[in-house]
Amino acid sequence: MGRALLSSSLFSPRLRIPAIRKSFSPNLTTKHALGFRTRAALSVSPTERRFPKISAESTGSIPPAELLKVVETAAQAGAEVVLEAVNKPRNISYKGMTDLVTDTDKQSESVILEVVNKNFEDHLILGEEGGLIGDSLSEYLWCIDPLDGTTNFAHGYPSFAVSVGVLFRGKPAAASVVEFVGGPMCWNTRIFSATSGGGAFCNGQKIHASQTDKVERSLLVTGFGYEHEDPWATNMNLFKEFTDVSRGVRRLGAASVDMCHVALGIVEAYWEYRLKPWDMAAGVLMVEEAGGAVTRMDGGKFTVFDRSVLVSNGVVHEQLLERIGPATEELKKKGIDFSLWFKPENYITDP
Repeated sequence: MGRALLSSSLFSPRLRIPAIRKSFSPNLTTKHALGFRTRAALSVSPTERRFPKISAESTGSIPPAELLKVVETAAQAGAEVVLEAVNKPRNISYKGMTDLVTDTDKQSESVILEVVNKNFEDHLILGEEGGLIGDSLSEYLWCIDPLDGTTNFAHGYPSFAVSVGVLFRGKPAAASVVEFVGGPMCWNTRIFSATSGGGAFCNGQKIHASQTDKVERSLLVTGFGYEHEDPWATNMNLFKEFTDVSRGVRRLGAASVDMCHVALGIVEAYWEYRLKPWDMAAGVLMVEEAGGAVTRMDGGKFTVFDRSVLVSNGVVHEQLLERIGPATEELKKKGIDFSLWFKPENYITDP
């Protein structure tokens, strides 16, 4: 493809965050916030509380290492395009009133597609910019976000990333996210990667979700879509409520980055309504392989085609669901659609 991969000198060498094991407390509501300090802890570890596994049981006929190599190569090829453009003027157009797209999004997706097609020409691909291409009968579906956090990129504001995830029979099998950190004139990157059953890594070092066991000691992250409808308003209320009972709630603007931060152990949880498969396919695998939990926002079993996601370190997951779950059920009662957002016709998925 005529493009060199990102130099390893761009990546910081030591990123693992040490985990500290703590006790578990299931309470959440605002009026009981003080109960986090006084209520007796239950002796439940994250490994003892099992949430439904969302990743693929295998990578199919392609060995994990081979699949991951192509995923990482594709993500890094896209990241090279972004790196070349990050300090240059932007050519911006709009998909909606505030929903941006730049030439860099399109160029990044083009080189990612080139890598995937060169290695697996019969695979199905879903890109944010180019839509669905390839063989719908393939067991593999690539979900590509060539520039997650375009608005941040357009303003030169971190965080944003290139995100590439591949599903095997509908479930995440391998993933890579190249996150841009720093700021104008001092941009740097770090690479997250994971395979189903193989663990999650940042710059080659294995990473783990945190062991923080109380919402009041947690740093949380959420996101808001471009459409200011009922789910947006509901999440604004959740933002306020969790701000009252936690160490804070951040809104960074790039779902793949937010989920990688959960996997890295620097925040405890992230949730959002109205995401798309390319927003989630890589990040959810990163969280699960780092020891965290992934569900829908109503607590149900998650798929990449769902319309909501909650990821956490696994320890505070139930506490978060005590408020997030009922709020989501209220949206369902209002008739808000929470059916699968999209699944390619004829694409076969495991139960």
